[in-house]
Amino acid sequence: MTTPGKTASTPPAPVTEVSTHCPYCALQCGTRLHGDREVGVRARPADFPVNRGRLCQKGWTAPDVLTAPDRLVRPLVRGPDGRLEETSWDTALDLVAERLRALRARHGPDAVAVFGGGCLTNEKAYLLGKFARLALGTSQIDYNGRFCMSSAAAAGNAAFGVDRGLPFPVGDLRDARTVLLAGANVAETMPPLVHHLDRAELIVVDPRRTATARRATLHLQPVPGTDLALALGLLHIAVVDGLLDRDYVQRRTLGFEAAARRAMAWWPERVESVTGVPASAQREAVRMLGRAGSAYVLTGRGVEQHSQGTDTAAGFINLALALGLPGSGRGGYGCLTGQGNGQGGREHGQKADQLPGYRPLTDAAARAHVAGVWGVAPDDLPGPGRSAYELLDALGGDHGPRALLVFGSNPAVSAPHAAHVVERLASLDLLVVADFVPSETARMADVVLPVTQWAEEEGTLTNLEGRLLRRRALLPPPPQVRSDLLVLRDLAVRLGEPPSRYPSVPREVFEELRAASRGGKADYSGISYERLDTGECLHWPCPDTEERHPGTPRLFLERFAHPDGRARFTDVDQRGPAEKVSPAYPLHGTTGRVLAHYQSGAQTRRVAELSAAAPEPFIEVHPDTAARSGLADHGLARVTSARGSMTARVRLDPTMRPDTLFVPFHFPGDGRANLFTHPALDPRSGMPEFKVSAVRLDAVPEATP
Repeated sequence: MTTPGKTASTPPAPVTEVSTHCPYCALQCGTRLHGDREVGVRARPADFPVNRGRLCQKGWTAPDVLTAPDRLVRPLVRGPDGRLEETSWDTALDLVAERLRALRARHGPDAVAVFGGGCLTNEKAYLLGKFARLALGTSQIDYNGRFCMSSAAAAGNAAFGVDRGLPFPVGDLRDARTVLLAGANVAETMPPLVHHLDRAELIVVDPRRTATARRATLHLQPVPGTDLALALGLLHIAVVDGLLDRDYVQRRTLGFEAAARRAMAWWPERVESVTGVPASAQREAVRMLGRAGSAYVLTGRGVEQHSQGTDTAAGFINLALALGLPGSGRGGYGCLTGQGNGQGGREHGQKADQLPGYRPLTDAAARAHVAGVWGVAPDDLPGPGRSAYELLDALGGDHGPRALLVFGSNPAVSAPHAAHVVERLASLDLLVVADFVPSETARMADVVLPVTQWAEEEGTLTNLEGRLLRRRALLPPPPQVRSDLLVLRDLAVRLGEPPSRYPSVPREVFEELRAASRGGKADYSGISYERLDTGECLHWPCPDTEERHPGTPRLFLERFAHPDGRARFTDVDQRGPAEKVSPAYPLHGTTGRVLAHYQSGAQTRRVAELSAAAPEPFIEVHPDTAARSGLADHGLARVTSARGSMTARVRLDPTMRPDTLFVPFHFPGDGRANLFTHPALDPRSGMPEFKVSAVRLDAVPEATP
């Protein structure tokens, strides 16, 4: 039946406005998009709980990426002359499938690897993991979230039995009296979050006096790589000064005695000698937390991106448990997940050791459940593969993958020891990149597949609170651009898989994801597009029960996720960074973000307003440190480690530690911070040591104009 005045063939009216979410950080601010390709698209903030009618500069300008002049709109294949040339989808996909089949036949299924991203929707992350394990039969799949929040995830699983970035809604922070932010510069990385902290006294742990530290009541400025010693010292003070919540510790935790004994060796003066943080400031921090009434301990990448990042995150969890905060209703611990779908991206199977629902790949019951949903035998699923950097390091080697498919990542810029990673990428027999802009990794590829971006696609994401969100399309994609889901299906079919195994409609993929997650730690089975589209606020776990489950915005109020319901303290001790400063490399080099840019900068560097605000990399350094190298403000300098060097101009900052320099990691070419970063890995999480490298600073002669 048709509407009067219309015929059955009348095309639907174009969508001119939608409610969706910002494509950048894990806060996932609510936005309203309106416009079209002719008049342009504009974003405005929605009154959504996490952003409360606010957006940062990146969110306001996000639509500009939709019209980037170098937007990828047609498949590209590298020709005999070495140049990327436009081709048809059939030609590109046939070529990829043919070469994948040949490599698998010659070298086995693990000759092919997949590298995903924390920006992918839940549906894409889920189908990518399924594609890798079934269509390719490979164990070699991981994603760039390994570089982001894997250490806190490992520590959270060990302590609480489950990993959800914030086990409470962001809005709860508005009632906090004191908040400790360790290694998190939220004023630049997720500015709308700052408004939830307006009423709190902030304690900021950061080697730099960042925009966040400038807002703090108390700034603790440790030597890079000594955060765990500081966490141990704070626990020591909590115990000795009588600020321990003994009733909570006895009722709700295990392992306190061993953790406390370890902390007893870290008295304030010893901590000061290692970290540089005054003993008086340590004591003040613990007093602020212990007497606050409502307090939170939040960690970010500055805590995690170390070769002992899991232990360091555990050290701050120990402090929160000792103060009786997690699950108490008067505070808690949380990890500030970084990437847009960093939470959902690590729950549904694109991680080397996991299956959908946050299930361990080595668990027999988990394998049986997911295999049943997929219609295969449990033994058909490969085992765990290499973690992200280990995977990139093995590319092209005698026993490593010969082909790599990249979805939603730019490891040529974002991986540590970047020059080495670029060499490994160049050694491959086949590099395939699916992206919507020609990232530095895409420019190296043998085949480039143009895919949709955020305002052109439907799907779901999971923000840092574990809240499920609907992404909605405003625009149709350009004519020759396809969704990642359709690309995966078409490749799977060419590799001999039945098309019915790879739905390409997001809603259909999500229905299968619900079934695959049922009963897992991250149970989405009670969540549907229909519930999300009616505006329900649903946090996982949300099981499919007879009565509609309301979701779980606050975890741990009654029990933790271990079988006995108790949280675990972890016995951890300071080890220090993988390499120490020396006469040859006398400074600590650390990396991080700036307000205008996001991740590797592949998107934000294409936005004129953002590029003008931060057009190039820089080296932030204390004036005395610069002077010792013969450098003045804006002088050209080189930062060198044992692995490589990057070049940028100096910015003098008297608040910097004289033994430390800082470089943002958003830039390509000779300005890549990751040319000098260390690939030493955390043994539990696989996290590389981005945050501290032994480096030296040298002046670079400039040509006379």
